[in-house]
Amino acid sequence: MSFKDYYKILGLNSNKVSIDEIKVAYREKAKKYHPDINSGNNDYEELFKEINEAYKVLSDAKSRRKYDRSWFIYSERKRRLQQKDRDEKKTFKEKLMDILFGGSIIKKQEVKKAKEPVNGENIETEVEVNVVQAFNGTSKKLKLLAVDGKTKTFNLNVPAGIQDGDKIRFVGEGKPGKNNGTRGDLLVRVKIKNTKEFSLNGVDIYKEINLAPWEAALGNKVKVQAIDEEISLVIPKGTESGDKFTIKGKGYKFGRGQRGNFYIVARIVVPKKLSEEQEKLYEKLKEIETK
Repeated sequence: MSFKDYYKILGLNSNKVSIDEIKVAYREKAKKYHPDINSGNNDYEELFKEINEAYKVLSDAKSRRKYDRSWFIYSERKRRLQQKDRDEKKTFKEKLMDILFGGSIIKKQEVKKAKEPVNGENIETEVEVNVVQAFNGTSKKLKLLAVDGKTKTFNLNVPAGIQDGDKIRFVGEGKPGKNNGTRGDLLVRVKIKNTKEFSLNGVDIYKEINLAPWEAALGNKVKVQAIDEEISLVIPKGTESGDKFTIKGKGYKFGRGQRGNFYIVARIVVPKKLSEEQEKLYEKLKEIETK
């Protein structure tokens, strides 16, 4: 089965685009190829299905990251094939020029090309921040070994709401160019790690809370500290371990002022040590249950 370039289907030339750009591209394409506008055109109908399929994959952070890995392999393979084709044509051209002019024109072109400015390569590195730091924004000192062997310190300002895998660019801090070419850039990839309290899944944040058996059985009202505020949560009667409560719009930041959901996962914990009175109550409960 041939690979579907979802970015190309939406009219995008690269995967270096934001979710807002994907949404805009989708709306433009969907409007143009909608079946209601192009009734009876089967080609447009199939294309509209592919547009919806592309948007479904690229609009979800988790499925987009998975797709991007395949897209990168596909793009690299395509680039190599194109380069191979150019090299083969160039080889044929060189042979022809050798026959006609003894290769003198080619040699002059090669000398001219050797003197042209060549831009320096980019340098990439990675830094870790936890989900709370990424949500609120943070600053870090980044020490790297420069090309000349000296250690250089960078002040890294991580903006609030940065996405996992996003890169922060330091212009002109990469490898030097040749023949007065521009220096490359330093690209710092930000990796977001979970904390003991909060776990990030796409744009949703998860948190486990411990409940006593009586809270789970009888229900209760508890205060839960979310990532940026305290939330009142009603625990219904008969709650079980693993039950999940959804607080919409209180998750991680994305887009323009948008946020994912905050999920609270119940975890029932039995006390390791019981008082004499507690033991009696549990024994009483046992008698009731076994009757």
